[in-house]
Amino acid sequence: MSRTHTPPHIREMTLSDCPRVAEIRIRGWQSAYKGLMPQAYLDGLDVAVELPRRRAHFEQAGPGVVNLVAESAGQVVGWACHGPYRGGEPRAQEAGGAGDAELYAIYVDPGRTGGGVGRALLRASVERCAAAGHDRMLLWVLRENAGARRFYERAGFTADGTEEPYEVEGVEVPEVRYARPLEGRVTPWEG
Repeated sequence: MSRTHTPPHIREMTLSDCPRVAEIRIRGWQSAYKGLMPQAYLDGLDVAVELPRRRAHFEQAGPGVVNLVAESAGQVVGWACHGPYRGGEPRAQEAGGAGDAELYAIYVDPGRTGGGVGRALLRASVERCAAAGHDRMLLWVLRENAGARRFYERAGFTADGTEEPYEVEGVEVPEVRYARPLEGRVTPWEG
């Protein structure tokens, strides 16, 4: 018997969403990065510590930074944030273009993974970045996070060969950069 999923409602985040977003981010890290980062580090993550950071990031977001949330049955079940590319060699803004965009974060309540929440958030971010005139969207993902890499590949992103070192409590967890062109049609979306 197949279960039908009502697509989540995607909207811009508000300050009042910060407590739930902080919870989703911490629980998301603890779930997605289990076995990829030191367990003591993941166990030490605390929503009470994260909440003031989320509020500060939200209130001090720079130009072009967009925070989105996914709601289902009136509850926030996912969060994504995107904006201008922050990395070393952004594509130059050509002829009034917006240059490259970056997906800074995307997290789904661990109890809701696999139900289309992440796809809906990613689709909304890609569509908004394309509408804002960005040429392509970039993102960073842990090299060993095979599930996340498949998720982005199904959405049309490809690893571009750029890697960056990342260290958590003395353990190297390198990241790879993925890119997706945004000109023209921004779909199809597989699975």
